[in-house]
Amino acid sequence: QVQLVESGGGLVQAGGSLRLSCAASGSISRSNVMGWYRQAPGNQRELVADISTGGRINYADSVMGRFTISRDFAKNTVFLQMNSLKPEDTAVYYCQYNPVPKWRDYWGQGTQVTVSS
Repeated sequence: QVQLVESGGGLVQAGGSLRLSCAASGSISRSNVMGWYRQAPGNQRELVADISTGGRINYADSVMGRFTISRDFAKNTVFLQMNSLKPEDTAVYYCQYNPVPKWRDYWGQGTQVTVSS
């Protein structure tokens, strides 16, 4: 069993920055992928970014160049540095953990990010 604890959401003006953190604990696989998804009201959940223990990173086109994902491998913590925030970034952001080989997906509770214009 894996637990994910998220923090760092909040309210920020357009052009501002936030950093999200997600710490995984429990039965952590040595090989895994951790990432961030987001869901705005009326929208589908979408991948924002993810990063494997091998360092492979994926970004959504909409955030590329503005967001940076990283992780502390020793602490099983993933970060999302969000710069140049736009109102369309407003959403609930969910941390995800996937062991490799994949057994199941684990999700954080979600943290609200609101960007005002």
